[in-house]
Amino acid sequence: MVDTTRDAILGGQVTIFQPIAGYRVAIDPVLLAATIPAGPGEKILDVGSGTGAASMALAVRCGDVSVTGLELQGQLVKLARDGARETGLNGCVEFLEGDLLEPPEKLTPGGFNHVMANPPYTPAGQGNLPIDASKRKATVEGAATLLDWLEFLLSRVCVDGSITIIHRYDRSDEVIAGLKSIGVGNLVVFPLWQNKTNAVAKRVIIQARKEGVWETRTLHGMVLHDGEGSYTSNAENVLSRGKALLL
Repeated sequence: MVDTTRDAILGGQVTIFQPIAGYRVAIDPVLLAATIPAGPGEKILDVGSGTGAASMALAVRCGDVSVTGLELQGQLVKLARDGARETGLNGCVEFLEGDLLEPPEKLTPGGFNHVMANPPYTPAGQGNLPIDASKRKATVEGAATLLDWLEFLLSRVCVDGSITIIHRYDRSDEVIAGLKSIGVGNLVVFPLWQNKTNAVAKRVIIQARKEGVWETRTLHGMVLHDGEGSYTSNAENVLSRGKALLL
């Protein structure tokens, strides 16, 4: 049995359970979920759903949607299901255990209006590996490369559906090149700046459309922290109040 904590995100609207040691949720999944342009009755796939933060944040914000999370680690799937039950989302959020390289049959090709992912940020064989095995699987690429993730997202989204990922800003070019190679279009790049005084971005959200015209727009993005280290009002609107951040 893994020791866990019970925590709240999205201003207390979402309950998550997560390991005390290992992968723990940061703000990235909530920011990712805020950018999904989901409408009533639409289906969304969250690939690498972890403990369910992005899936549940999206479901709470949008209401009448169906969200499916795919996660490789069984213990995280169980925690995500516990969180969905506590948050009251069992009817609209489902979490499946599985590998994107051999996905469950239930995830039919082209079966989702929108797909989103928070893939491992570190390429295999690079950086300092986390000691905890679960955290290592969540943050370092394994058998599935970044291109494998992008190809899987494309395979599961319907024509004109959106593909959205959050990743390290310094891998933006790699993400964009990968998306171009698989034939998506209408690319939007949205940097997440650390603060107002230091123009450094550690994260970026990139969104595209299946079978759109290839073009890239880079937006101004959003500043996360003010000069005192607190979240800016724009960031608070997303992180605490559940506001959309549509691109």
